[in-house]
Amino acid sequence: MNTDMKTGLNFTSTLVVGMENSAIHYKSGALAVFATPAMIALMENAAMNAVLPHLPQGQTTVGVKVDIKHIKATPIGMKVESKAVLTQIEGNKLVFEVKAYDEEGEIGSGIHTRYIVDTMGFMDKVLEAK
Repeated sequence: MNTDMKTGLNFTSTLVVGMENSAIHYKSGALAVFATPAMIALMENAAMNAVLPHLPQGQTTVGVKVDIKHIKATPIGMKVESKAVLTQIEGNKLVFEVKAYDEEGEIGSGIHTRYIVDTMGFMDKVLEAK
């Protein structure tokens, strides 16, 4: 692992909610509002990008656990952002605090865990399992 990996690393991912991010599109609900799976994907994206520049070439991270609350609906057309902050490093295990906000305030929060993996080795194992 690269020596500049440290707690406090953070990144904010943003998007404007469209039908492609809606509960209808994800089939996770029947309303045209920001889908919980889309919020989680935005949180994971922020976590991935918080540490990606600090990984050696040939390594990446994979998400393994989410413990998230989605507390408020966001309509189509509204801007959403998610901030991830690296709070723990245990070997290859990385733990992030994640929060999401729309233009009116907080819409979700929780903890997300990722592991650092060798890209080629990981994909080799996936393809062997086929």
